[in-house]
Amino acid sequence: MSDEPELHRVLQARAVAFDGDAHRAWMDGDPAAARAAFAQAARTYAASWDAAPPEAFGRLVGRVKAAVLSGDEVLAREQSRATLDALDAVGGPSSPAAGWAAALAALTLREDDRLPDATAAMRGGPPPFARAADAVQALAARDAPGLAAALAAIVEDFATRDGHLTGVAIADTALVLQLLGRPRGLTAPLPASAVLPTA
Repeated sequence: MSDEPELHRVLQARAVAFDGDAHRAWMDGDPAAARAAFAQAARTYAASWDAAPPEAFGRLVGRVKAAVLSGDEVLAREQSRATLDALDAVGGPSSPAAGWAAALAALTLREDDRLPDATAAMRGGPPPFARAADAVQALAARDAPGLAAALAAIVEDFATRDGHLTGVAIADTALVLQLLGRPRGLTAPLPASAVLPTA
């Protein structure tokens, strides 16, 4: 048996590393470098998904979240469409992670009819998924106070975590949801926090 790691795991680790580069650049006040690294992360998460066994839904979350945070609208739409197509091929969101991926993609593409199924799947998971679902539902309802409250809860959760996937303490979930509110005319301020960039 080969000791070489499987390709999809190599690609996943590479995607997480690009995500970490983006997080560090953003927290260090270099949003241009962050956007470039997010674009690399999105494409690498996509390659990891393509090589992975079924139900590796965290990679779909990563590809859409990173694509949106890259600021590249074409990339974000491409990755969102591919994500929804992948989920449709397996019968829709069947786990909290799949629901979160579906919610991010549907928000990006303004396909709000998909959000009830996505948030229902999210609410079957641990509390962080429920907090994100609250924000998704506020976005769908164009409920600015509800969105602000949900984002504040997400930021507080990130601030009290002992560890972070990329090794960088940044509330990227709150940042991506705040960004997805802008096309809907929702401007929800985030609280001052050590897990948020200053610019």
